[in-house]
Amino acid sequence: MTDLLHASATTLARAIAARQASSAEVVQAHLDHIARHNPRLNALVAVDEAAARRAAAAADDAVARGDELGPLHGVPVTLKEALAVEGQRTTCGFEPLANYVAPRDSAAAARLKAAGAIIIGRSNVATLLADFQTTNPLFGRTNNPWDEGRTPGGSSGGSAAAVAAGFAPLDVGTDLSGSLRWPAHCCGVATLKPTEHRVSLAGVVAGPPDGPRPVRIMSCVGPIARDVDDLALALRVLAGPDAGDTDVPPVPLGDEAVPPLRSLKLAWAPTFPGVPVAREIAEAIRDLATRLEREGARVDERLPRLDFGHQRELFGRLVGQMLGAFEPGAEPTTLADRYTALHERDIFIGAWDAFFEGCDALLCPVAMTTAFTHREPGTPIDVDGTKCAYWDIASHCLPFNLSGHPAVVLPLARARDGLPIGVQIVGKRWSDMRLLAVAKAIEPLTAGAGRPPVKDDTPRKARATPR
Repeated sequence: MTDLLHASATTLARAIAARQASSAEVVQAHLDHIARHNPRLNALVAVDEAAARRAAAAADDAVARGDELGPLHGVPVTLKEALAVEGQRTTCGFEPLANYVAPRDSAAAARLKAAGAIIIGRSNVATLLADFQTTNPLFGRTNNPWDEGRTPGGSSGGSAAAVAAGFAPLDVGTDLSGSLRWPAHCCGVATLKPTEHRVSLAGVVAGPPDGPRPVRIMSCVGPIARDVDDLALALRVLAGPDAGDTDVPPVPLGDEAVPPLRSLKLAWAPTFPGVPVAREIAEAIRDLATRLEREGARVDERLPRLDFGHQRELFGRLVGQMLGAFEPGAEPTTLADRYTALHERDIFIGAWDAFFEGCDALLCPVAMTTAFTHREPGTPIDVDGTKCAYWDIASHCLPFNLSGHPAVVLPLARARDGLPIGVQIVGKRWSDMRLLAVAKAIEPLTAGAGRPPVKDDTPRKARATPR
C-alpha cells in the first residue's frame, strides 16, 4: 500500500484487515493531507484529529485480536454536515442551528460506525441544503479542487470536493434536487442516488431538530466515492429498514453480476426537451453511446413521451408544499392540492417505469454545464454563450427525484478547460444493484476525470478548518 490517499475504500478495508496497512497510518495520512489542503478548499468544516487517532488505534487492536470486522473497518470517511453525529454540531449551515448538538446519530452515521468506518470529518453544505453552490454564513464557501474559482456544486459540494481532493475515499450526502449528482459532476467523482426510500432519511437535520420531518418524499441519502465498487459497498452498509424512518421497506438488495456489454439494451439522450446543454457535454454523452454500440450494446437515442416542463413544475410544487407546511406565513396547502400533486406524480412514475421495461438504463447529462464560477444565487448561467436561469441547473436531475428512480453518476471526460464532465446512468426503481452492475460494465469505457491538481506545498495548520 503506497498510495493511501487515493486508494478506494474497498481496497483500504481489505488492506487493513490483511495487515498490509494499519488504520492508524491510513487515518494519519488523510489527516495530514486535510491539514495541508483543507484551509483553501474548505471542504470539511469539522475535523477531530484526536478522536480519529483513538478510533484508528482501536481498529488496529481489533484486527490484532482477530475480531470480526465490518466491511469498512478502520477506513476514514467523511459525512455531510446535515447528517447528525451524536455529540457533534449539526447545523446545515443555518445560523439559528449554530449551537445545535445532535443527541443521537443519524441512520447513516450509525451504520457507517457499525461497519467499522471512522468518521474523520464533516463536509460543508449549502445553507439549509437549498442551493446549487456550497456556502453558508457559519462555515463560508467551499472551492472546487479542480479550479478554486469555481463551485464544487451543492448542496453536497463539501462531500464531492473532499472525495475528489483525497480527504477521504467515501462520503455520504443527500439529494433532493441533484445535490449528490451535480457536485459529483462538478468534481469528477462518482455517486449513487438510490431508489427513493431505499436508505433511511432519519437524522437529516434540514429543519427544526426533533420536529416533524417536512421532507418525506423525493429526497435520498447516498454515497459519493471514486468508483462503482465503493458505491456498491456503501449502499450495502446504508440500505435497509430503520425505526427512525418507517417509509423504508424491507426490499432486499440482492446480488448482481456485471453484465457483458453485448447483453445490454441502453437508451441515451444528449439533453431533455426544453433544457439547453453545453455542446461538449452532449458530445461526451454521444461519444460514450457510440463506443458502447461498438462494444456490442444495443443503443438507441430515445426518451419517454412526457411533458418535461410539467415534471419540473410539479417537482417545484411538491417541494413548496413540503417546506411551506411549517413555514410561518406561508400560503397553506389544502389536502386536495396535496393529493392532486401526488396523483400527478404517480402518473409520471408509471410512465418512467414503463420506459425502463424496455431498456436496462438511460444515459444522459447530469447538468447543462460544467462547474460554474462562484456567484450570487440566481445569477444566470452561461451555456455556450446563452444565458440560462440559475435554478434550472438541475433540470437533468429533477425528473428522477420526482419519480424516485435510482441514478449513478460516473466521471466521463474532461472539457477543453480541464473541468470534469459526468454521465448520469438511470435505471429501474428498486434495481439499485442491477444499475450499479450496469455502471460497472460501462465504467472501463469512461475516460474519467483523473485527480485534481492538488499540490503538497501548503504548510500544515494547527487546525484543519478555520472557523
